[in-house]
Amino acid sequence: MLLSLFRLTSFLPLRVLQAIGRMIGGLVFILPGRYRDRLIAHARQAGYHDPAFARRAAAESGAMILELSHVWFRSQESLARVVSDEEEILHQALNEKRGILFLSPHLGCFELLARYATLFQPMTVMFRPPRQAFLMPLLQAARNTSGVKALPANLKGVRAFLKALRNNETVGMLPDQVPQFGEGVWAPFFGREAWTMTLPGKLVRATNPIVMVAACERLPRGQGWRIHYLRAPDVLPENPREQAMLFNRMMQTLIARFPEQYLWSYHRYKRPLDVPLPPGESDE
Repeated sequence: MLLSLFRLTSFLPLRVLQAIGRMIGGLVFILPGRYRDRLIAHARQAGYHDPAFARRAAAESGAMILELSHVWFRSQESLARVVSDEEEILHQALNEKRGILFLSPHLGCFELLARYATLFQPMTVMFRPPRQAFLMPLLQAARNTSGVKALPANLKGVRAFLKALRNNETVGMLPDQVPQFGEGVWAPFFGREAWTMTLPGKLVRATNPIVMVAACERLPRGQGWRIHYLRAPDVLPENPREQAMLFNRMMQTLIARFPEQYLWSYHRYKRPLDVPLPPGESDE
């Protein structure tokens, strides 16, 4: 039923979908609770203290959710609305005939990036299965499209990433998801220690791909999206914490370009089970 609903809403014009999403996002933000408190706290941590900024960020989160039906089920129309002022960065990477590791944070329309990458070559992505099992059929139908191979974030997914990169293919992941114990390090993110995944660095050490931090900015009035690219240095720091710090800084650079479109409500600073306290903190 949920799949049918998303297919049905995809026939609405993009600007209408995004407008409805912004309205819903704004209404949800009015309600007191953990979502509102976390969004405000994380935005302030990054230096955005204006209450109007938090309201706009909540509205953009709603637009992000509602536009998914257009991205998933009207992909060709969505891709036709994609522009970029930095396309040369991508083409230079493709011309080097190496694997490409895309790191796309929870910023803008991150679901669209994988579809855009498949215009040039197939892409493998990893995702964390949703807690609500009823969402799985929708996500599987939406993400496993022509050219995109979506796998769960587990050992099978890591093996598929290694194989794809060794074949000079493209892979993509969300680098600001909180990993489990043994899969991350503490690294500052907007001035606060965040448990940050080490998988990107391990993939680089094993396969020597090009690393690109990228994001799709949502343009106003349903005009489409603009893709931004940042290429990481070819030689990364050896230390896992320093690697994580580098990728976090690159994400911060992209977020600063259109900060209202970052998912500030995401529980970025949580401490997973069995993970030690961040540096400088104690149980006292």
